Amino acid sequence: MSLAVDYYFAPQSPYAYLGHERFWNMARQAGATVRVRPVDLGGKVFPVSGGLPLSKRAPQRQAYRLVELRRFSEHLGLPMNVEPRYFPVAGDDAAKLIIAVEMKEGTEAAMKIAGAVMRAVWEQERNIADESVLATLLAENGMPAARLEDAHSQAAHERYETSTEEAIAAGVFGAPTYVIEGELFWGQDRLDFVERRLARG
Repeated sequence: MSLAVDYYFAPQSPYAYLGHERFWNMARQAGATVRVRPVDLGGKVFPVSGGLPLSKRAPQRQAYRLVELRRFSEHLGLPMNVEPRYFPVAGDDAAKLIIAVEMKEGTEAAMKIAGAVMRAVWEQERNIADESVLATLLAENGMPAARLEDAHSQAAHERYETSTEEAIAAGVFGAPTYVIEGELFWGQDRLDFVERRLARG
């Protein structure tokens, strides 16, 4: 039996970037359904789960985070600017764009634009809070410019709010989190466990 995965992430998350393509490939290979769920991590999930924005974390944690990002970037062979020009950056507009693409174009397109947004932050040092950057990303990925207007719709906003509420209810506290039949897998470094769970069906 194929499974469904609720994929909770923030589009500006470095760890979501590191795991995005690997997760998408393993989900497709397993025939799993992916429910694309960008969430308001810093604004709503962290306050109820004890998470802290980067600037408020202890210096030791901030320093080790950079070490770990470099390690994973090298290990996975993914280019990454661990201190990109535009970070921290607000991810709300990008999240709603991903949602709008999913609503109009489907999961495949949503995963494609999500990957493009993440690369924009972590590879290309582009400002995903800038609407012109989002418009360019749509064009570069062959998607209609109208999706940017759809991202401002009430429907996209409500989906973003609902996904965030569902993440909190599911016990999500960080990104990315993959939820399979109520079981949480937090972090791209847990994708081996996700793969085994998908294989079990």
